[in-house]
Amino acid sequence: MVSESPALPVTLNRESTVPLAVQLAEELRAAAGDGRLRSGDRLPSTRALAVQLRVSRTVTAAAYEQLHAEGWITGKHGSGTYVTTAPPGFPDARPRPAPAPGAAPSLVDLRPGSPWAGGIDKPAWRRAWRGAADVLPLARHERAGLPAYRAVVAEHLLRHRGLRVSVDESVLATGGTTAAVAELAASVLRRGDVVAVEEPGYQRAVQAMEAAGLRVVPAPVDEDGLLLDVIPAGARAVYCSPAHQYPLGRRMSAERRVALVERARRAGWLVIEDDYDGELRYDVAPLPLLASLAPDVVVHLGTTSKILTPTLGAGWMVAPPTVVSAVLAHREATGTSPAPAGQLVLVELARNGDLGRHLRRLRRELSERRTFLVDALSAAGVRFLGDDAGAHLVIPLPSAAAEDRLIAAAAARGLELDGLARHHHGPPTWFGIALGYAACSRPQLTTALPALLALLSETHPPSSHPANLG
Repeated sequence: MVSESPALPVTLNRESTVPLAVQLAEELRAAAGDGRLRSGDRLPSTRALAVQLRVSRTVTAAAYEQLHAEGWITGKHGSGTYVTTAPPGFPDARPRPAPAPGAAPSLVDLRPGSPWAGGIDKPAWRRAWRGAADVLPLARHERAGLPAYRAVVAEHLLRHRGLRVSVDESVLATGGTTAAVAELAASVLRRGDVVAVEEPGYQRAVQAMEAAGLRVVPAPVDEDGLLLDVIPAGARAVYCSPAHQYPLGRRMSAERRVALVERARRAGWLVIEDDYDGELRYDVAPLPLLASLAPDVVVHLGTTSKILTPTLGAGWMVAPPTVVSAVLAHREATGTSPAPAGQLVLVELARNGDLGRHLRRLRRELSERRTFLVDALSAAGVRFLGDDAGAHLVIPLPSAAAEDRLIAAAAARGLELDGLARHHHGPPTWFGIALGYAACSRPQLTTALPALLALLSETHPPSSHPANLG
């Protein structure tokens, strides 16, 4: 039987002008932040806490609702309400059982590109699917995507990316980024067209382009983003991820963004802006989206894959009218359209306010994980880059052999790592580890990091890390 947590460390000032619900939320937040309440502690029900504090249940319910929205607590159906956040030191220091002798180590996924799926609130997720199931089956295909979904996307882009779009004229639903690239390759571009792609870069997009008969030309990146001078004359399109370059993690500078769209207009390029990790930013000012700078030549691609789950199969495209028309004509001719199920779920998440609450929890959770990693790597003298946005950072290594050795040694200790070499279309020029911190749990990350630092110390002393900082 699960017992209640000890008496809560709460003091309410009834003489204060601050509402009691706000005071209660602040007290519980502070207790969770300084360790008086620990991750996993069970809280009293709103009714029991109201009796304990001699306040109305409206006060306790409002405080819990606020803390739930911020991600400090979570509710488990039939079980109760629990603290979900560890104190600022980050690791949950309570002892954990050791693995049985001879047991194979469980794999800890430290690869980039996967979301914090474990942080999705289960009641909200079930509520969204129930709501989606209440919608009657469609009588015909919605080639552009469900109108309600496209409206949610437009609101999301305005609130979280600062991009104002016309739902009717420029927003299309997609099955995700790779699916959108494949559609652009088949409907807007033509076989033999030259497309410049960041090097290293997103190889699934490269494969989709090559499958459509496009000629992919690698374009190296520097600390400001994709290098424009290496893009060949006659290129038809440019593919880039300016918000958090995949996999190096750098943000394209404001100057490079302006230069890119100006050059695109002069040269007739179509710029495909993959907004990878665009919703996640730390300690840095927002930079203008390429789509906001030049909506006439930029196709903006986004997806729920990194903020929720790739299994939802829901993404979006914001494009100039000629591109929208070409994509819709291609869908009509091929009888294809993005599946509506994932769109309905996102609509329900947004309608209930659960999407906004999840994004707030996501940003706070990943910000804390990022701080934990940055502090630990810095203390160990390990060089890294790409930590000011997204959900991964990069630890450079001196060679492909060094990368291979580290990945193999980590796998033997139950750590799944991703090397930079495999993200090249041409001969690799960057070597190192793209270290993701969203897919695993907090306890897994806490346990895995010391093991990774030990491996780095054993095989690659700090002096060898910055060999190819570019």
